[in-house]
Amino acid sequence: MNHPRASIETPAGSAISQWPDIDALYRRFHALVNQPMRPVRRDAMAKVMDYFEQRCQGSKRMAEQARQVIPGGVQHNLAFNLPFPLAIAEANGAHMTDVDGNRYIDFLQAGGPTLLGSNHPAVRSKVLELLEHCGPTTGLLHEYEVKLAELVCELMPGVDMLRMAGSGTEAVMGAIRLARAYTGRRRVIKIGGGYHGWSDSMVYGMRLPKTGRMEAVGIPRGATANTQESLPNDLEAIRRRLRWNRLRGGTAAVIVEPFGPESGTRPVTHDFNAQLRKLCDEFGALLIFDEVVTGFRAGLGGAQAYFGVKPDLTVLGKCLTGGYPMAGAIGGRRDIMMMLVGGIGTTAKRAFVGGTLTANPLSCAAGYYALKEIQRTDAAVKAGQAGDRLRRGLDQIIERLGLPYVAYNMGSIVHLQTSGVMLLDTSSLLKLARLKNEAKQRKHMMEEMGAAYTAHGIITLAGSRIYTSLADTDEIVDEALNRFEDVLKLV
Repeated sequence: MNHPRASIETPAGSAISQWPDIDALYRRFHALVNQPMRPVRRDAMAKVMDYFEQRCQGSKRMAEQARQVIPGGVQHNLAFNLPFPLAIAEANGAHMTDVDGNRYIDFLQAGGPTLLGSNHPAVRSKVLELLEHCGPTTGLLHEYEVKLAELVCELMPGVDMLRMAGSGTEAVMGAIRLARAYTGRRRVIKIGGGYHGWSDSMVYGMRLPKTGRMEAVGIPRGATANTQESLPNDLEAIRRRLRWNRLRGGTAAVIVEPFGPESGTRPVTHDFNAQLRKLCDEFGALLIFDEVVTGFRAGLGGAQAYFGVKPDLTVLGKCLTGGYPMAGAIGGRRDIMMMLVGGIGTTAKRAFVGGTLTANPLSCAAGYYALKEIQRTDAAVKAGQAGDRLRRGLDQIIERLGLPYVAYNMGSIVHLQTSGVMLLDTSSLLKLARLKNEAKQRKHMMEEMGAAYTAHGIITLAGSRIYTSLADTDEIVDEALNRFEDVLKLV
């Protein structure tokens, strides 16, 4: 792999002040997973668990009630929390409050979409205004779906036209179908470990590279037969795959999270996407950027504007409507997008997509006003500055306490790797088999770290990912750093 030798500074006013030194990061990842785990001490962990028993009885009762009617007691993986999911009563700005009245600094931000902070009043007032005279859905055309589409097309370099969907998963399904319809080819290459939703063809090599069909329970082999994976940053392996495919009918598309799998958990080099663009052009494959998370966090133009790389198709999801539901879209080149033309009984060759509630007035109004407010407040840049401040503080704490942990960020997406479970070398089935028990232990450690953060008043994504927002002032970030240090002193 060819990694840059140092972090890359980006222009002033960017939502990402610098791209991490990827070479140094991977050395630190390697060091982290090649030494014994450093979990919270057992005596300290017992006190963490006491917090939930003493302070979270309302959440515990609701979790027990949920388990009776909801498989596992959670509807979405984000809600999983050791020892039980927290039940939230209020989310505003940078904070959440649970049903027991406990207040937390919210670095989950609903999994990333609330760049303005939760329940932003400027967006809420516009949504309430719409509901007064229209209602959430009509089944017919509404001005806000046009306004939102126009705005996204104006902001994102690779988007000439936009077709709404109900979620990021649906948008990926539609983009893959569209790429196959446009090229007449079947095969799709994804970057191993990337998460592109839970559709049949994308539950392949998910979260951990080279794991193939490990998560594909209930999915027929035929559904993943034309999905392939290649390791992040290994451009030569992708070239070999494209060359092999060309002998057997070609490649429809390469789909990538432009920061790297799992929102940069396995980060890519700064020039990776540009090199991928060249490979796709050489082999006639479409390049699909999955910008469900990076969409407007990387700046209003998305990761494509940040890297200066124009994909053929762009997938948007939860980022599109600022935290409101029915959030998803496919955007791209006009000639490709015209294959998504709607209407009943059309004889034109098209890729069929649908959804009664897609592009509903409520979601489109929320998305339009959220984007306008992000634009007005320069939210992506300010959230990125909060991410920089948080990461610098975490670096200092980790160094001061002599811990092997790794903190890094791409603007407002901050990673704090303590157990390294997502960084294990799974590049072969043999390695995967050997690591199975260790992976289980490291996953449990990550869950314990997440519980310890929660007990100290911080909500994160799975104990390893942090999303900052416009609402995260210097005072809030500094308070969070004090709480993180209290946790890391328990190791």
